[in-house]
Amino acid sequence: MKQLTFLKYTFAAIAALLLAACSDDKFRDINTDPNRPADVPTTTIISVAQKQLVDALRGSNANFRGSMLFAQYFSQNQYTNESRYDIGRTNADGIWDNTYKALNNLEQIIRLNTDPLTKEKVSGTVGPNENQIAIARILKSFAFLSLTDVFGDIPYSSYGNTDPDFQALKINPEILKPKYASQEKIYQDILKELKEAAAQLTTANTFAAYDGIYKGNTALWKKFANSLRLRVAVRIRAKLPQVAVAHIQEAIAGGLITTNAENATLKYENKSPNEAPLFRNTVTENRRDFSVSHILINVLKGQVGPFTAADPRLAVYARVNNKGEYRGQPYGLLPSVASILKAEDISLPGTLVNAADYTEVLIELAEVNFLLSEVRNWSQADYVAGVRASLEKWGITGAAADTYVNALPAASQANVLSQKYLALYMQGIEAWSEIRRTGYPAWLIKPGDVVWADVPSGEQDASKFVPLVGTGIPARLYYPQKEQAVNLDNYRAAIGAQGGDNLATKVWWNK
Repeated sequence: MKQLTFLKYTFAAIAALLLAACSDDKFRDINTDPNRPADVPTTTIISVAQKQLVDALRGSNANFRGSMLFAQYFSQNQYTNESRYDIGRTNADGIWDNTYKALNNLEQIIRLNTDPLTKEKVSGTVGPNENQIAIARILKSFAFLSLTDVFGDIPYSSYGNTDPDFQALKINPEILKPKYASQEKIYQDILKELKEAAAQLTTANTFAAYDGIYKGNTALWKKFANSLRLRVAVRIRAKLPQVAVAHIQEAIAGGLITTNAENATLKYENKSPNEAPLFRNTVTENRRDFSVSHILINVLKGQVGPFTAADPRLAVYARVNNKGEYRGQPYGLLPSVASILKAEDISLPGTLVNAADYTEVLIELAEVNFLLSEVRNWSQADYVAGVRASLEKWGITGAAADTYVNALPAASQANVLSQKYLALYMQGIEAWSEIRRTGYPAWLIKPGDVVWADVPSGEQDASKFVPLVGTGIPARLYYPQKEQAVNLDNYRAAIGAQGGDNLATKVWWNK
């Protein structure tokens, strides 16, 4: 049976809306904004918002030129300053703007499902109001979690919460200069949102095929909410242990993701304009400057770190070079020597991860199992289950999976968190956040480390990793420059509460 993705529905619906707009009464009320149709169905909005959100958080600025470099999965063979943490202040603009666009659309779904004038109309046959609201709340939680992990304090809002610090997305009255909420408040409210949204869901299918993540299956949305709640609670366990423990226990009891078929994912398409973010960078834009780092390649070969068996995920994560070898790009080289190695000399991202129809992951079984291992005092069973889940997700089963798992060292903090890092490949923001939270894996390159032992003669001074900014992996990103122009007082209050607007200022949960 031919399967249609949510993206086809999205653009068909937008086209229909544009055609309908052409036949509107030319004498419409002059106060009506023709660029904001009043009758856009929530099915269209959810499709657009999901793609906007994943595009924003997995696109070039957030992922490939940011967190994938910070996590040292990728390394640049040109323009290497970003690998050395010289991050342009404009990089934040795309992450901030595009994520808030998605958030505004999700908030619109909530408005339409709560407004007495529209709530009955938008439910129709696409799912009850409470389910549409709950799904929007879960996605808003994911979006705000990503933003606060990148920047720290941010403008924030949540369903029905009248906290004076939660001013983002407000339209009645419209707040053009919202306050920044503290990350501590945001994290606790996200936990509340996920708890309430999961409880709010009924069994009625909602949004159907217009939902690109779960095709309207609310039982899976509930598992997504509980699994994300587990992630959030574990991250703040050192800061708010009692709060975290209560939410961890409730999330587990409420039901977590238990198979890879239940992973929260968004699959892209093989045709323009709906290709996956990495494909758009490397194929559509013909960029070949993002390579797999030598760190990751050497770990997967079993040459670095505690895992001495060859990792079968290597053939998925990376491609062989022109000599049929896996060779990583030395991480963070000076521009004068980085270009010595050409794209064909080194391993580029694997065919599967670089596919036009790549499936981006929001949260998956492997991560859930590693979280459970951590909260159960580094449980061996959950650790092994996490590794197996990751292997299976990448298509590795049978003897190859068994051989690798049987060679694993016993569960420990270092081993569990290091395997979690390997499983989070392509999920840059989450991997970067876990590195900041835990300090693992231990094999990541530090200032002064030699990154290319075979550097050409006469270039020995360029063999070591020397950051251009700061003394290590960035602790956050700069706020967008335009915030200083349009929201200066609240911007100043935010950096006054956190520390300077620089890469070294740690976010609340990391202090």
